[in-house]
Amino acid sequence: MHHVEAAGKRFLLDCGLYQGRRQEAIDLNSHFPFPASSIDSVILSHAHIDHSGNLPTLVRDGYRGPIYATPATVDLCLAMLADSAYLQQKDAEFCNLRRDHRRKLGRDDRECVPLYTVEDAELTYPLFRQVALGEHQHIADGVQYRTYDAGHMLGSTAMVVEAEGVRLGFSGDVGRPGLPIIRDPEKLGPCDYLILESTYGDRLHKPIGHVEQKLEAIVNRTAQRGGKIIVPSFAVGRTQQLVLMLHQLIDAGRIPSIPIFVDSPLAVNATEVFRKHPECYDEEARKFLQDGKDPFGFYRLTYVRESSESKKLNHLRGPFMVIAASGMCEGGRILHHLRNNIEDPRSTVLITGYQAENTLGRKILEGHAEVPIFGEPMRLRAEVVSLDELSGHADQRELIEWMRPFAAGLKKVFLVHGEPGQGAVLAKVIEREYGIEAVQPARGETFDLAGQA
Repeated sequence: MHHVEAAGKRFLLDCGLYQGRRQEAIDLNSHFPFPASSIDSVILSHAHIDHSGNLPTLVRDGYRGPIYATPATVDLCLAMLADSAYLQQKDAEFCNLRRDHRRKLGRDDRECVPLYTVEDAELTYPLFRQVALGEHQHIADGVQYRTYDAGHMLGSTAMVVEAEGVRLGFSGDVGRPGLPIIRDPEKLGPCDYLILESTYGDRLHKPIGHVEQKLEAIVNRTAQRGGKIIVPSFAVGRTQQLVLMLHQLIDAGRIPSIPIFVDSPLAVNATEVFRKHPECYDEEARKFLQDGKDPFGFYRLTYVRESSESKKLNHLRGPFMVIAASGMCEGGRILHHLRNNIEDPRSTVLITGYQAENTLGRKILEGHAEVPIFGEPMRLRAEVVSLDELSGHADQRELIEWMRPFAAGLKKVFLVHGEPGQGAVLAKVIEREYGIEAVQPARGETFDLAGQA
């Protein structure tokens, strides 16, 4: 969430949920460092919850301006914000049941309260304004922006905001060339300053070409053990990519036709949005449509919407695969599947994306002997595998190459959306490669770009 003031107006670039330690996240997400009613507009880069997820809180606190986003992003947000609110309410209920039990044992915990409700989320929907990819959007006198395909997820954008003679670039989240379904990242137009994500600024990904072989080996190995493959996956983007790849592997006879369950009401809704926006597809996904196939549906795949059907999976014998949200294991149905299978050495936990510091997903990925699930320690005995080739975030080399066409005009780069160590490494590479100063702003730090122009 970046707060910009220009031409007498105040607007936000994104308004996402902070994810991490529970109490720290609650504190940061509950309090904006400005009156919500003082903001004139919001420009949304994409629908992922760490970019859009705190919009209902902003609206609940008094925001009434427009929220500009691409058509696919708007459709995804309608599903994702409702799901976020529902999960927060359900997790708070479950947490309070556990709290009552702990109080009987003489322990006292703070009551869990959802950040916002489904009703709060619904108040956000009328404020969305659709802006087509590549369109110049006027948001105030003297302020306009243009979007570019970021290649990160369906409808994701980078952008250049122009005001007071300054061109401010904002990367949103930059994707990787060659990812399934979505098109490759588009190069940004000329800009004077750049707000750049640094999620993988300190490392290089493995080539995407190996991902099918790796997924094939994971499925075959776990199936031979009779285990279950538990996949914490982001319901939007990553789930659809996995489904498409599994479809291809089963069609080719490279993996056994084990049952595959997408256990997430949000993923079900998001997949319908994917079907609605083929204009965002790459050539490979378009070919499925041209051949008369559904990229996101095949005979061994079941989408699970009802919680009663989800619970039945707890009693189903393996081998089978469950793909469920949330991707960082911070809430949702994945927690129940982990609780039921993480102590089984026959099973596999397949991590498919970035895991933020202090999240449960990060603890599992780091191989902690015990991990807390619903506040109770559980032994980590399942095999843990990372499929980071599917990461929706560009790595260090890919970020540097994405910058190349417009780097010559940059005066400064602001590195965000990454841990301090990742940003520090990327800053040195940017300075070495392009001779541009790259800084990591602290929360609340202010920069006067017009005064430096």
